[in-house]
Amino acid sequence: MEFDRAWLAVGVVIAAVAVLDPTQMRPSAVFTAVAVAGVLPFLLLSVAIAAYAKASGADNLIGRAFQGRIVAMIGFAAAMGALSPFCSCGVIPLIAALLVMGVPLAPVMAFWLASPLMDPSMFVLTAGTLGGGFAVAKTAAALAIGVMGGAGVLALQRTGLLRAVLRDGVGDGGCAGAQVRAPQEVAWRFWHQPARRAAFMAGARDNLLFLGKWLVLAFVLESLMLAYVPAELVAGVAGGDGVGPVIAATVVGVPAYLNGYAALPLVAGLIEQGMSPGAGMAFLIAGGVSSVPAAIAVYALARPPVFAAYLGFAFVGATAAGLAYGAL
Repeated sequence: MEFDRAWLAVGVVIAAVAVLDPTQMRPSAVFTAVAVAGVLPFLLLSVAIAAYAKASGADNLIGRAFQGRIVAMIGFAAAMGALSPFCSCGVIPLIAALLVMGVPLAPVMAFWLASPLMDPSMFVLTAGTLGGGFAVAKTAAALAIGVMGGAGVLALQRTGLLRAVLRDGVGDGGCAGAQVRAPQEVAWRFWHQPARRAAFMAGARDNLLFLGKWLVLAFVLESLMLAYVPAELVAGVAGGDGVGPVIAATVVGVPAYLNGYAALPLVAGLIEQGMSPGAGMAFLIAGGVSSVPAAIAVYALARPPVFAAYLGFAFVGATAAGLAYGAL
């Protein structure tokens, strides 16, 4: 009997917590349930849109709309990402839907990187917690990292890399993400056709189960990181001024999950304890884009080269943003 890797990992983690720290079971279960409930509307909407687009044939029209304007769409996607209310895990279903529709990877990567970093409510809270200058700088960093990632993907694809995007089992499996599939007649009211109706149900079910199990694992790990990773450890690693603390903050921020809103008072406290503002910027950006839970969700969705590019752009972008802000 072959076990599903995601559910097996969830079972192993829960069993380990039950043995090593039974008192954490309930908080982790409650946190996971609340987090899944929070992202569920976005997950269901994205899965339904992707399944509708594929069953009706509209995915070809959506993909075609992005042809011939990739450079402009990278900037547009980065700007839209900075305005969207998605966290690093919550954006995954939407990314899957866009790629399954045939939207090119370059603008999708721009949206993917910028989206978890800033939104209107995040801007207001950041300004109130860390100051207006920090909020403006983080917004600029979100846009810049999105554009950098999109342009980087475009450059890599022009050399023949990153052609295959989605893992098998997501949408149509081998979707290249940079090509529009063969034209087919669009049937907007596809539910009158049994074959298309069956394709919609199958696509929605498969994507919901596939993405849902990895998001559950991501949120379980998130709950444990919030419980066991002390803020004092972060301050000790990334305290001080200069290039070293910024790089250290980026490295720590990549594996350490931080909810964007909960991270603001934490970083404010760390800065009061000696962390440089540049290191604080790098920590917020790295944690927001490529924390372990988000990375697991991305790894489940994208093929290894795309996953490596995502992490690489996040690391370089967070470090550059921290150094730039520290130099102001």
